[in-house]
Amino acid sequence: MENSGGIQGNITAGLAGRYASALFDLARESNAIDAVQKSLATLKTGLADSADLSALIASPVVGRADAANAIAAVAKALKLDSLTAKFLGVLAENRRLADLPGMIDAFNAIVADHRGEVTAQVTSAHPLSAAQLKELTANLKSRVGRDVTVAATVDPAILGGLVVQLGSQLIDGSIRTRLNSFAQAMKG
Repeated sequence: MENSGGIQGNITAGLAGRYASALFDLARESNAIDAVQKSLATLKTGLADSADLSALIASPVVGRADAANAIAAVAKALKLDSLTAKFLGVLAENRRLADLPGMIDAFNAIVADHRGEVTAQVTSAHPLSAAQLKELTANLKSRVGRDVTVAATVDPAILGGLVVQLGSQLIDGSIRTRLNSFAQAMKG
């Protein structure tokens, strides 16, 4: 895979990125990108929902064999594709399970780059409606000239408006930031 720079070079720079890049290469060769991405999404949900699974991947005291057996059971229970299951086994053997969340994010970024997409991290004070998401996606697509996937999160602390992170660009249109700017201006 070409890794000479640009977005792809930034994604694969760290340890998580190198593992994600290797998984992507294998998935592409096997025509299994979608299956692996779906399995990783299932696994990410499992990590968010299960304190035991999160503890397993984070624990340095679980031996390699025990971690490999446990992660194989998790892969079977979650019905993960075989490539993802083998990848998890390699992570367990190499004692790299703690880096799994970063690897999942890096894999998704590599896939998005491969498909010519960019992901926008959007934070709003309240959940966005389907119509708002559609309009926002269209506006961002016209701005960057690429397909945009919106990853929306809710943070009531921003009070209103939106905060959009698009690659290294941050667009902060939150009411909280406007109020803070106004307060700074009033201080003189």
